[in-house]
Amino acid sequence: MGLMNSKVTEKILLAISPTLDFHEGPIGDVPLIIQNEESIINLVGTSIEISKIDWDSYETSWDFTTLRLLQPDLSQSSLEDAYTKLCTCWQKKTSEMQSLEEENNRIFIKAYGLQGELTPEVPLEQITLTCNPHYRYGKGKTEEEYATLQRTDSIKELISYAIGCMMGRYSLDHPGLIYAHSGNIDFDPSKYKTFPADDDGIIPVMDMDWFEDDATPRFIEFIKTAWPPETLDENLEFIADALNPKSSESPEVTIRRYLSASFFKDHLQTYKKRPIYWLFSSGKQKAFECLVYLHRYNDATLSRMRSNYVTPLQGNISARIEFFEHEKDAATTASNQKKIQKEIDTLKKKQVELKAFDDQLRHYADMKISIDLDDGVKVNYGKFGHLLAETKAITGENG
Repeated sequence: MGLMNSKVTEKILLAISPTLDFHEGPIGDVPLIIQNEESIINLVGTSIEISKIDWDSYETSWDFTTLRLLQPDLSQSSLEDAYTKLCTCWQKKTSEMQSLEEENNRIFIKAYGLQGELTPEVPLEQITLTCNPHYRYGKGKTEEEYATLQRTDSIKELISYAIGCMMGRYSLDHPGLIYAHSGNIDFDPSKYKTFPADDDGIIPVMDMDWFEDDATPRFIEFIKTAWPPETLDENLEFIADALNPKSSESPEVTIRRYLSASFFKDHLQTYKKRPIYWLFSSGKQKAFECLVYLHRYNDATLSRMRSNYVTPLQGNISARIEFFEHEKDAATTASNQKKIQKEIDTLKKKQVELKAFDDQLRHYADMKISIDLDDGVKVNYGKFGHLLAETKAITGENG
Protein backbone atom coordinates (compact mmCIF):
# COMPACT_ATOMS: atom_id res chain seq x y z
CA MET A 1 0.00 0.00 0.00
CA GLY A 2 2.89 2.34 0.72
CA LEU A 3 4.37 1.67 -2.70
CA MET A 4 1.04 1.95 -4.55
CA ASN A 5 0.36 5.33 -2.94
CA SER A 6 3.80 6.75 -3.66
CA LYS A 7 5.02 9.05 -6.39
CA VAL A 8 7.29 6.23 -7.56
CA THR A 9 4.39 4.03 -8.64
CA GLU A 10 2.71 7.02 -10.32
CA LYS A 11 5.90 7.60 -12.34
CA ILE A 12 6.31 3.92 -13.25
CA LEU A 13 2.68 3.49 -14.34
CA LEU A 14 2.87 6.55 -16.58
CA ALA A 15 5.83 4.86 -18.29
CA ILE A 16 4.43 1.33 -18.68
CA SER A 17 0.77 2.25 -19.20
CA PRO A 18 0.59 5.71 -20.81
CA THR A 19 -3.15 5.29 -21.51
CA LEU A 20 -3.81 5.40 -17.74
CA ASP A 21 -5.37 1.92 -17.92
CA PHE A 22 -4.28 0.79 -14.48
CA HIS A 23 -5.71 -2.75 -14.37
CA GLU A 24 -4.02 -5.76 -12.81
CA GLY A 25 -1.55 -6.10 -15.74
CA PRO A 26 0.35 -2.81 -15.32
CA ILE A 27 -0.03 -2.97 -11.54
CA GLY A 28 1.50 -6.44 -11.53
CA ASP A 29 4.45 -5.17 -13.58
CA VAL A 30 5.48 -2.54 -11.02
CA PRO A 31 8.87 -3.70 -9.68
CA LEU A 32 8.89 -4.25 -5.93
CA ILE A 33 11.84 -2.89 -3.98
CA ILE A 34 11.30 -2.73 -0.24
CA GLN A 35 13.61 -0.92 2.18
CA ASN A 36 12.82 0.28 5.72
CA GLU A 37 9.91 -2.14 5.87
CA GLU A 38 9.02 -1.39 9.48
CA SER A 39 8.93 2.37 8.81
CA ILE A 40 6.67 1.86 5.80
CA ILE A 41 4.27 -0.35 7.77
CA ASN A 42 4.02 2.27 10.51
CA LEU A 43 3.48 5.06 7.97
CA VAL A 44 0.74 3.11 6.20
CA GLY A 45 -0.95 2.09 9.44
CA THR A 46 -1.07 5.65 10.77
CA SER A 47 -2.29 6.98 7.42
CA ILE A 48 -5.13 4.44 7.34
CA GLU A 49 -6.10 5.33 10.90
CA ILE A 50 -6.24 9.07 10.16
CA SER A 51 -8.23 8.47 6.97
CA LYS A 52 -10.73 6.18 8.68
CA ILE A 53 -11.31 8.62 11.54
CA ASP A 54 -11.87 11.37 8.97
CA TRP A 55 -14.28 9.25 6.92
CA ASP A 56 -16.24 8.11 9.96
CA SER A 57 -16.72 11.71 11.11
CA TYR A 58 -19.47 12.20 8.51
CA GLU A 59 -22.92 10.65 8.75
CA THR A 60 -22.77 8.86 5.39
CA SER A 61 -20.18 6.47 6.88
CA TRP A 62 -21.53 3.16 8.16
CA ASP A 63 -19.30 3.59 11.20
CA PHE A 64 -20.43 7.14 12.02
CA THR A 65 -20.94 7.50 15.78
CA THR A 66 -21.56 11.16 16.52
CA LEU A 67 -20.93 14.61 15.15
CA ARG A 68 -17.31 15.60 15.72
CA LEU A 69 -18.42 18.97 17.14
CA LEU A 70 -20.22 17.17 19.96
CA GLN A 71 -17.45 14.85 21.05
CA PRO A 72 -16.23 15.34 24.64
CA ASP A 73 -12.69 16.39 23.70
CA LEU A 74 -14.16 19.49 22.02
CA SER A 75 -16.40 20.42 24.92
CA GLN A 76 -16.58 24.21 25.08
CA SER A 77 -19.01 26.77 26.47
CA SER A 78 -20.03 27.93 23.00
CA LEU A 79 -20.43 26.46 19.54
CA GLU A 80 -17.96 28.92 18.05
CA ASP A 81 -15.27 27.94 20.56
CA ALA A 82 -15.88 24.26 19.87
CA TYR A 83 -15.69 24.85 16.13
CA THR A 84 -12.45 26.84 16.47
CA LYS A 85 -10.92 23.99 18.45
CA LEU A 86 -12.14 21.49 15.85
CA CYS A 87 -10.55 23.48 13.03
CA THR A 88 -7.23 23.34 14.87
CA CYS A 89 -7.58 19.54 15.11
CA TRP A 90 -8.38 19.32 11.41
CA GLN A 91 -5.33 21.38 10.49
CA LYS A 92 -3.07 19.18 12.64
CA LYS A 93 -4.43 15.98 11.10
CA THR A 94 -4.04 17.37 7.58
CA SER A 95 -0.46 18.42 8.29
CA GLU A 96 0.28 15.05 9.86
CA MET A 97 -1.09 13.20 6.83
CA GLN A 98 0.91 15.44 4.50
CA SER A 99 4.09 14.64 6.46
CA LEU A 100 3.33 10.90 6.38
CA GLU A 101 2.77 10.90 2.62
CA GLU A 102 5.93 12.89 2.00
CA GLU A 103 7.98 10.57 4.21
CA ASN A 104 6.50 7.58 2.37
CA ASN A 105 7.53 9.18 -0.94
CA ARG A 106 11.00 9.93 0.42
CA ILE A 107 11.59 6.28 1.37
CA PHE A 108 10.54 4.88 -2.00
CA ILE A 109 12.27 7.57 -4.05
CA LYS A 110 15.51 6.68 -2.30
CA ALA A 111 14.92 2.91 -2.66
CA TYR A 112 14.36 3.23 -6.41
CA GLY A 113 17.21 5.72 -6.90
CA LEU A 114 14.92 8.40 -8.31
CA GLN A 115 16.19 11.35 -6.31
CA GLY A 116 17.04 13.18 -9.54
CA GLU A 117 13.60 12.51 -11.04
CA LEU A 118 11.14 13.02 -8.21
CA THR A 119 10.63 15.11 -5.09
CA PRO A 120 8.66 13.86 -2.07
CA GLU A 121 6.48 16.98 -1.58
CA VAL A 122 2.69 16.57 -1.75
CA PRO A 123 0.53 19.70 -2.24
CA LEU A 124 -2.29 20.27 0.23
CA GLU A 125 -5.03 19.75 -2.34
CA GLN A 126 -3.82 16.14 -2.77
CA ILE A 127 -4.24 15.26 0.91
CA THR A 128 -7.55 13.44 0.49
CA LEU A 129 -9.21 14.09 3.83
CA THR A 130 -12.69 15.61 3.89
CA CYS A 131 -11.59 17.81 6.79
CA ASN A 132 -8.96 19.34 4.46
CA PRO A 133 -10.69 22.23 2.65
CA HIS A 134 -7.93 22.44 0.03
CA TYR A 135 -8.93 18.93 -1.12
CA ARG A 136 -12.67 19.18 -0.43
CA TYR A 137 -13.19 22.41 -2.38
CA GLY A 138 -10.30 22.26 -4.86
CA LYS A 139 -7.30 24.48 -5.29
CA GLY A 140 -7.25 28.14 -6.26
CA LYS A 141 -9.19 29.71 -3.39
CA THR A 142 -8.02 32.07 -0.65
CA GLU A 143 -7.71 30.88 2.94
CA GLU A 144 -10.71 33.05 3.80
CA GLU A 145 -12.79 31.37 1.10
CA TYR A 146 -11.76 27.92 2.32
CA ALA A 147 -12.68 28.87 5.89
CA THR A 148 -16.09 30.19 4.82
CA LEU A 149 -16.95 27.10 2.80
CA GLN A 150 -15.86 24.75 5.56
CA ARG A 151 -17.77 26.62 8.23
CA THR A 152 -20.96 26.65 6.15
CA ASP A 153 -20.76 22.91 5.47
CA SER A 154 -19.98 22.20 9.12
CA ILE A 155 -23.08 24.09 10.21
CA LYS A 156 -25.19 22.24 7.64
CA GLU A 157 -23.80 18.96 8.98
CA LEU A 158 -24.76 20.08 12.49
CA ILE A 159 -28.31 20.81 11.32
CA SER A 160 -28.51 17.44 9.56
CA TYR A 161 -27.37 15.65 12.71
CA ALA A 162 -29.92 17.59 14.77
CA ILE A 163 -32.67 16.51 12.36
CA GLY A 164 -31.41 12.94 12.82
CA CYS A 165 -31.76 13.32 16.59
CA MET A 166 -35.29 14.68 16.16
CA MET A 167 -36.18 11.69 13.98
CA GLY A 168 -34.64 9.16 16.36
CA ARG A 169 -31.94 8.10 13.95
CA TYR A 170 -29.32 9.41 16.39
CA SER A 171 -29.33 10.23 20.10
CA LEU A 172 -27.34 12.56 22.32
CA ASP A 173 -27.31 9.73 24.88
CA HIS A 174 -25.79 6.94 22.79
CA PRO A 175 -23.24 6.76 19.93
CA GLY A 176 -23.95 5.48 16.45
CA LEU A 177 -27.14 4.62 14.62
CA ILE A 178 -29.99 4.20 17.10
CA TYR A 179 -33.03 3.44 14.96
CA ALA A 180 -32.95 2.27 11.35
CA HIS A 181 -35.48 -0.55 11.36
CA SER A 182 -38.80 -0.55 9.53
CA GLY A 183 -42.30 0.72 10.20
CA ASN A 184 -41.49 2.35 13.56
CA ILE A 185 -41.52 -1.18 15.04
CA ASP A 186 -39.69 -1.51 18.37
CA PHE A 187 -38.93 2.21 18.47
CA ASP A 188 -37.75 2.92 22.03
CA PRO A 189 -38.31 6.52 23.26
CA SER A 190 -36.25 5.79 26.39
CA LYS A 191 -33.06 6.00 24.32
CA TYR A 192 -33.55 9.74 23.85
CA LYS A 193 -33.67 11.23 27.34
CA THR A 194 -31.35 14.24 26.90
CA PHE A 195 -33.08 15.37 23.71
CA PRO A 196 -36.36 13.50 23.08
CA ALA A 197 -37.03 12.12 19.62
CA ASP A 198 -40.22 13.09 17.80
CA ASP A 199 -43.31 11.04 18.61
CA ASP A 200 -43.97 9.87 15.06
CA GLY A 201 -41.01 10.76 12.85
CA ILE A 202 -42.98 13.58 11.19
CA ILE A 203 -41.19 16.94 11.40
CA PRO A 204 -42.85 20.03 9.83
CA VAL A 205 -40.44 22.35 7.99
CA MET A 206 -42.68 25.37 7.61
CA ASP A 207 -41.82 28.86 6.42
CA MET A 208 -44.05 30.23 9.21
CA ASP A 209 -44.44 29.37 12.89
CA TRP A 210 -47.46 27.05 12.86
CA PHE A 211 -46.42 23.99 14.91
CA GLU A 212 -44.63 23.43 18.22
CA ASP A 213 -42.69 20.46 16.83
CA ASP A 214 -41.61 22.32 13.69
CA ALA A 215 -37.96 21.77 12.78
CA THR A 216 -36.98 25.35 13.66
CA PRO A 217 -38.03 25.48 17.34
CA ARG A 218 -36.84 21.91 17.81
CA PHE A 219 -33.43 22.77 16.34
CA ILE A 220 -33.16 25.74 18.68
CA GLU A 221 -33.99 23.42 21.57
CA PHE A 222 -31.30 21.02 20.33
CA ILE A 223 -28.66 23.77 20.41
CA LYS A 224 -29.86 24.82 23.86
CA THR A 225 -29.40 21.21 25.00
CA ALA A 226 -26.06 20.48 23.33
CA TRP A 227 -24.39 23.66 24.66
CA PRO A 228 -25.02 25.69 27.82
CA PRO A 229 -28.38 27.53 27.58
CA GLU A 230 -26.75 30.86 28.45
CA THR A 231 -24.78 30.76 25.17
CA LEU A 232 -27.88 30.07 23.04
CA ASP A 233 -28.12 33.53 21.46
CA GLU A 234 -24.47 33.67 20.39
CA ASN A 235 -24.67 30.08 19.14
CA LEU A 236 -27.69 30.87 16.98
CA GLU A 237 -25.92 33.92 15.60
CA PHE A 238 -22.88 31.80 14.74
CA ILE A 239 -25.11 29.29 12.95
CA ALA A 240 -27.11 31.92 11.08
CA ASP A 241 -23.96 33.78 9.96
CA ALA A 242 -22.88 30.62 8.12
CA LEU A 243 -26.22 30.32 6.28
CA ASN A 244 -26.07 33.48 4.17
CA PRO A 245 -28.41 35.60 6.29
CA LYS A 246 -30.37 38.43 4.75
CA SER A 247 -29.98 42.00 5.95
CA SER A 248 -31.65 42.68 9.33
CA GLU A 249 -32.86 39.07 9.50
CA SER A 250 -32.94 37.46 12.95
CA PRO A 251 -30.99 34.21 13.45
CA GLU A 252 -34.21 32.28 13.96
CA VAL A 253 -35.64 33.55 10.65
CA THR A 254 -32.41 32.67 8.83
CA ILE A 255 -32.45 29.15 10.27
CA ARG A 256 -36.14 28.72 9.44
CA ARG A 257 -35.52 29.88 5.88
CA TYR A 258 -32.70 27.37 5.46
CA LEU A 259 -34.74 24.48 6.88
CA SER A 260 -37.76 25.36 4.74
CA ALA A 261 -36.05 26.22 1.46
CA SER A 262 -32.64 24.52 1.37
CA PHE A 263 -32.22 21.65 3.81
CA PHE A 264 -33.85 19.01 1.63
CA LYS A 265 -31.80 20.03 -1.40
CA ASP A 266 -28.62 19.59 0.63
CA HIS A 267 -29.95 16.30 2.02
CA LEU A 268 -30.50 15.02 -1.53
CA GLN A 269 -26.94 15.92 -2.43
CA THR A 270 -25.49 14.31 0.70
CA TYR A 271 -27.35 11.05 0.10
CA LYS A 272 -26.94 11.12 -3.68
CA LYS A 273 -30.67 11.41 -4.45
CA ARG A 274 -31.57 8.56 -2.09
CA PRO A 275 -32.90 10.55 0.89
CA ILE A 276 -33.62 9.00 4.28
CA TYR A 277 -35.84 11.93 5.26
CA TRP A 278 -38.65 12.39 2.73
CA LEU A 279 -40.18 15.79 2.02
CA PHE A 280 -43.97 15.80 1.79
CA SER A 281 -45.01 19.08 0.18
CA SER A 282 -48.31 20.69 -0.77
CA GLY A 283 -46.61 22.57 -3.64
CA LYS A 284 -44.83 25.79 -4.56
CA GLN A 285 -46.82 27.90 -2.07
CA LYS A 286 -45.36 25.76 0.75
CA ALA A 287 -48.70 25.72 2.56
CA PHE A 288 -47.59 22.54 4.28
CA GLU A 289 -44.27 20.71 4.22
CA CYS A 290 -42.84 18.09 6.50
CA LEU A 291 -40.02 15.58 6.67
CA VAL A 292 -40.76 11.92 7.38
CA TYR A 293 -38.04 9.49 8.44
CA LEU A 294 -38.41 6.55 6.05
CA HIS A 295 -37.49 3.99 8.75
CA ARG A 296 -40.34 5.21 10.96
CA TYR A 297 -42.93 5.44 8.20
CA ASN A 298 -45.84 3.01 8.49
CA ASP A 299 -49.29 2.68 6.95
CA ALA A 300 -50.73 5.06 9.59
CA THR A 301 -48.26 7.89 8.93
CA LEU A 302 -50.35 9.68 6.30
CA SER A 303 -53.50 9.55 8.44
CA ARG A 304 -51.53 10.97 11.34
CA MET A 305 -50.15 13.68 9.06
CA ARG A 306 -53.70 14.70 8.16
CA SER A 307 -55.18 14.64 11.66
CA ASN A 308 -52.25 16.22 13.52
CA TYR A 309 -51.05 18.75 10.97
CA VAL A 310 -52.99 19.33 7.75
CA THR A 311 -56.52 19.52 9.19
CA PRO A 312 -55.54 21.84 12.09
CA LEU A 313 -53.51 23.96 9.71
CA GLN A 314 -56.52 24.55 7.47
CA GLY A 315 -58.40 25.90 10.46
CA ASN A 316 -55.46 28.05 11.53
CA ILE A 317 -55.05 29.57 8.06
CA SER A 318 -58.77 30.39 7.91
CA ALA A 319 -58.53 32.06 11.32
CA ARG A 320 -55.44 34.00 10.24
CA ILE A 321 -57.22 35.25 7.10
CA GLU A 322 -60.19 36.36 9.19
CA PHE A 323 -57.84 38.17 11.58
CA PHE A 324 -56.14 40.03 8.72
CA GLU A 325 -59.53 40.96 7.23
CA HIS A 326 -60.37 42.74 10.51
CA GLU A 327 -56.92 44.35 10.56
CA LYS A 328 -57.43 45.61 7.04
CA ASP A 329 -60.78 47.15 7.93
CA ALA A 330 -59.17 48.89 10.88
CA ALA A 331 -56.15 50.15 8.90
CA THR A 332 -56.03 53.91 8.60
CA THR A 333 -53.73 54.25 5.59
CA ALA A 334 -53.82 52.91 2.07
CA SER A 335 -50.27 51.56 2.35
CA ASN A 336 -51.18 49.52 5.43
CA GLN A 337 -54.29 48.20 3.73
CA LYS A 338 -52.21 47.18 0.71
CA LYS A 339 -49.65 45.43 2.91
CA ILE A 340 -52.33 43.52 4.79
CA GLN A 341 -54.11 42.59 1.55
CA LYS A 342 -50.87 41.10 0.29
CA GLU A 343 -50.74 38.87 3.39
CA ILE A 344 -54.36 37.86 2.82
CA ASP A 345 -53.70 37.00 -0.83
CA THR A 346 -50.71 34.85 0.13
CA LEU A 347 -52.69 32.99 2.76
CA LYS A 348 -55.59 32.40 0.36
CA LYS A 349 -53.22 30.87 -2.19
CA LYS A 350 -51.90 28.60 0.54
CA GLN A 351 -55.45 27.76 1.56
CA VAL A 352 -56.32 26.61 -1.96
CA GLU A 353 -53.11 24.61 -2.27
CA LEU A 354 -53.59 22.99 1.13
CA LYS A 355 -57.15 21.91 0.28
CA ALA A 356 -55.92 20.17 -2.89
CA PHE A 357 -53.07 18.55 -0.95
CA ASP A 358 -55.50 17.35 1.71
CA ASP A 359 -57.66 15.69 -0.93
CA GLN A 360 -54.64 13.81 -2.27
CA LEU A 361 -53.44 12.99 1.23
CA ARG A 362 -56.83 11.52 2.18
CA HIS A 363 -56.75 9.35 -0.95
CA TYR A 364 -53.29 7.94 -0.22
CA ALA A 365 -54.00 7.61 3.51
CA ASP A 366 -57.02 5.42 2.72
CA MET A 367 -54.74 3.19 0.62
CA LYS A 368 -52.60 2.45 3.71
CA ILE A 369 -49.43 2.26 1.64
CA SER A 370 -46.65 0.13 3.05
CA ILE A 371 -43.03 0.28 1.99
CA ASP A 372 -40.39 -2.42 1.77
CA LEU A 373 -36.91 -1.15 2.59
CA ASP A 374 -35.42 -3.93 0.46
CA ASP A 375 -36.97 -2.27 -2.61
CA GLY A 376 -34.82 0.82 -2.05
CA VAL A 377 -35.62 4.51 -1.90
CA LYS A 378 -36.23 4.93 -5.63
CA VAL A 379 -39.09 2.41 -5.75
CA ASN A 380 -40.69 3.36 -2.44
CA TYR A 381 -40.50 7.12 -3.04
CA GLY A 382 -42.53 6.69 -6.22
CA LYS A 383 -45.51 5.21 -4.36
CA PHE A 384 -46.80 8.55 -3.12
CA GLY A 385 -47.61 10.39 -6.35
CA HIS A 386 -47.36 14.16 -6.04
CA LEU A 387 -47.36 14.20 -2.24
CA LEU A 388 -43.56 14.16 -2.21
CA ALA A 389 -41.15 16.81 -3.46
CA GLU A 390 -38.42 16.15 -6.03
CA THR A 391 -40.06 12.91 -7.17
CA LYS A 392 -38.65 13.12 -10.68
CA ALA A 393 -35.09 13.71 -9.42
CA ILE A 394 -35.29 10.68 -7.14
CA THR A 395 -37.27 8.19 -9.21
CA GLY A 396 -36.35 9.40 -12.68
CA GLU A 397 -40.04 9.60 -13.50
CA ASN A 398 -42.66 12.37 -13.55
CA GLY A 399 -44.27 11.15 -10.32
